[in-house]
Amino acid sequence: MFETLSYSALQHYWWILVAILWAALVTMMFVQWWQAIYNRLWKDDEEKSLILSAIWKHHKLTFSVLVTFWGAVFASFPVFYATSFGWAYLVWMAILFIFIIQAVAYEYRSKVSNFLWKKTYDAFLWINGFFWPLLLWVAVATFFTGSNFQIETTNLVDASATHHMITTWTTPFYGLEALWNTNQNAFITNIALWLAVALLVQILALLYIIHHIDNKGITDRAVESIKIKSVVFLVVFLTFVYKLLTIKWYAYDNTWFVSIESYKYLDNLLDSWITFALFWGGTILVLLGIWLGIFKKSRYWFWFSALWTFSVVISLFILAWFNNTAFYPSSDLQSSLTIANASSSHYTLIVMSYVSLMLPFVIAYIIWAWKTIASKQMTKATLKKELEVY
Repeated sequence: MFETLSYSALQHYWWILVAILWAALVTMMFVQWWQAIYNRLWKDDEEKSLILSAIWKHHKLTFSVLVTFWGAVFASFPVFYATSFGWAYLVWMAILFIFIIQAVAYEYRSKVSNFLWKKTYDAFLWINGFFWPLLLWVAVATFFTGSNFQIETTNLVDASATHHMITTWTTPFYGLEALWNTNQNAFITNIALWLAVALLVQILALLYIIHHIDNKGITDRAVESIKIKSVVFLVVFLTFVYKLLTIKWYAYDNTWFVSIESYKYLDNLLDSWITFALFWGGTILVLLGIWLGIFKKSRYWFWFSALWTFSVVISLFILAWFNNTAFYPSSDLQSSLTIANASSSHYTLIVMSYVSLMLPFVIAYIIWAWKTIASKQMTKATLKKELEVY
């Protein structure tokens, strides 16, 4: 079956799979990022434990999707994987460390034997809620703003080379420099994307709290918080979109030669009606879901907003990779990574494509697990029956 597909078709197929996994991860990521809003929702410690327990149930499932995503990237685009984890390691190590202290905080904050007190663990949660999305989305934003690396394949066969790795980083900050990248005011694009995604995930967290918790006080406070965050989200999201669609960006031809093209992302958007529909249609329907969640207060508007968030994220990844676009631009123009020069071999993609047929079962498991966890609303009474309270 997959043997009949061309090398290019397999590369595009695999990036669609990677985009699906990343979209699922973003949609579920409010487990990590909701801490930035949770302290405004409760009036007493019991309400606090209710909200913490409702959200944190999903953390293992979310982490599983994260591991699956990077496993798919490693199998299909190993040069990108090696460049990210082999050299931009400071930003990824910081992300990993913050992820760890979050898990520790949830595990021990309510334990009788904890020795750092609840306030210390709550501080860990706040650090995670602020810095984790900042670092992760600045790393992801380098798809749209570029990174400081060079690719030199001759190092693999040159005995006189100082090292035998194909990638080198040109700054001593190893990924963290993306925070202040000034190329075409890239830091504005990076920060706008960070704020847009962080706010959107916080809004999804609030909608999920309305969906999963049966408590009028918490629901009313969640609705008021959504109103404020929705306005700010719209401003920063439109800022990101404007920057994205007006910058000059990296395109490549059939010989893999990379050049700068004006309005590259705008052309990508207009050249594919599917991407256009996913992006703008998804954006409008996400806003509609948020609006209905505010004024209708139905617990099911969470699923509506989550579904269309999923479609917008997929469209962004397609926008950055398809239509002869360099998805991981380099300060050295010809070192930029594309789906043509960063993928595994044709044979590897064929073999892994058969493995990818398991993906529907993974998605079915995620849907089943979410339905099991979130089908019934939690109350203060049911909280006392939980095996674990955070």
